[in-house]
Amino acid sequence: MAETLELEANPAEAPFIKELIKVWRAQDSHGAWESKKDLDLIEPYILDKEKRRALPIVGDPDPETLWRLELYYNAICLSIEKATGVMISPMMKMSHEGFGRMVLIGGRLIVVNKQLRDVHRFGFDSLAKLAEEGAKQVQAGIEMIEKFEPVARY
Repeated sequence: MAETLELEANPAEAPFIKELIKVWRAQDSHGAWESKKDLDLIEPYILDKEKRRALPIVGDPDPETLWRLELYYNAICLSIEKATGVMISPMMKMSHEGFGRMVLIGGRLIVVNKQLRDVHRFGFDSLAKLAEEGAKQVQAGIEMIEKFEPVARY
């Protein structure tokens, strides 16, 4: 509860948001985004009601949206790795229509298993929601590793 209040007060300082920004910065091998502010990099994750309404109900995800989705889960992987010391690998299977599954694997353990739907509309209502959902996924992965540690470290 205290963590949720802290995230709402200053979501930009949330550990998951910082990790997501690092993942984005790592993609900039030519320095094109050096002058861009951190929060501007991750702004495409924020889809308020007005932006969401502008998107079609049914649609195919574009490559940029799929890339954003991959970077989001890469940040989750890295956050889990930092907390547990177990190397986490993402694996995504996606249809052209935006339905699929993302699994994060540590050793022989599926650490996170997420069904994906309507990926063309992937985003969060606010930065606080992005931080909250990311932290929730990270915590679920950490708990799974703690519960089945021998499998994760196999």
